[in-house]
Amino acid sequence: MSFRILIILCFFGANTMYAQSSFFEIPDTIIKKRIIPVSVGTVSVWAGSMVGLSQIWYNDYDKTKFHTFNDGANWLQMDKAGHTYTTYQISRFTGDLFKWSGVKSHNAAIIGTGIGFGFQTTLEFLDGFSSGWGFSWYDMGSNALGAGIYLGQELAWKEQRFLLKYSYHPTEFAALRPEVLGSNFQERFLKDYNGQTYWLSFNPFLFTKNTSIPKWICVSFGYSVNNKVVGDLETYIDPISLTTYSSQREFIFSLDIDFSRIQVQKKWLKTVLKQLNYLKIPFPALIIRDGKLIGAPIYF
Repeated sequence: MSFRILIILCFFGANTMYAQSSFFEIPDTIIKKRIIPVSVGTVSVWAGSMVGLSQIWYNDYDKTKFHTFNDGANWLQMDKAGHTYTTYQISRFTGDLFKWSGVKSHNAAIIGTGIGFGFQTTLEFLDGFSSGWGFSWYDMGSNALGAGIYLGQELAWKEQRFLLKYSYHPTEFAALRPEVLGSNFQERFLKDYNGQTYWLSFNPFLFTKNTSIPKWICVSFGYSVNNKVVGDLETYIDPISLTTYSSQREFIFSLDIDFSRIQVQKKWLKTVLKQLNYLKIPFPALIIRDGKLIGAPIYF
C-alpha cells in the first residue's frame, strides 16, 4: 500500500513539472510531438517501476508459487480506500495527459483507466508471487472501484464532479510500531493509517441550475481509523506501558475546495491549481468515532 501512494506522489511531481511547460492548450487533433513522449514515458515509468520494485521492494521476501491472500479485514479497510484513491488518481492523471496529446476525451479516459487499473493489477500479480503478501481479490475490487469512479464520470459528464482526495496528520500511534507504521514523517505519511484520511469531495449544486453558490466550494466526506496499531487485530496491548488500544472507525464531514473550478485567466495557473486536487485542504470538521460526535476546529 505504501508504495502505491509513493507512486501517486511521483506522478504528482511529474504533473507539476508538466504544468510549468509553455503549452497548455488541449488540441482537437493528435499532436505527435506530445503523444509520442507521453506514450513512451508512460510505458517507461510502468516498466521501470515494475523492475525496480521487483529488485527492491520484494527483494527481502522469498519468491513463491502464485497464491492469493485474504486481507479484506485488515486495517479496517483503510488500505482498500488507498487502492481506490491510487487507481483513481493514476487513471485521471494519465487520462489528462492523453487529452493534452490530442486524443478525444472519451478515448483518453478509456486509455487512462486502462493504465491505472493495469498498473495496479501488475503490482497485485507481483504480490501474488511474494511470500510477504499475496494476490488479493479485495485489492482488485478496490482498484476497479477507483478506475470506475474516474471513467464513469468522464463518460457521463466529461469532467470529474466527485473527487477522491487524501490528507494526513501525525499521530502518536506510529511510535508504538515504527517498523510497520513508520519511523519518520515520510514513512508515516505513507504507512500510518491512523493519520490518513481518504475523502470524497463534491459540490451538490453542480447538479442544479443554482448559480449563486461558487462551483469550487465542496462538501467532503472522509474515512479514517483511530487506535489501529496492528492490521489484523482489533486490539493491541503495548508491552511497555500495558496500555490497550482498541481500533475504531472514523467518519468525517468537512468542507473542501475544487481548485479546478476556480476561475483564472491564465491557463498555466489553472493547470497548476488543478494539481492541488490530489490533497484535501484543512478545514473544520465533525468526526463520528465510536458513536460519539467530535468537533475539530481544524482537521488535516
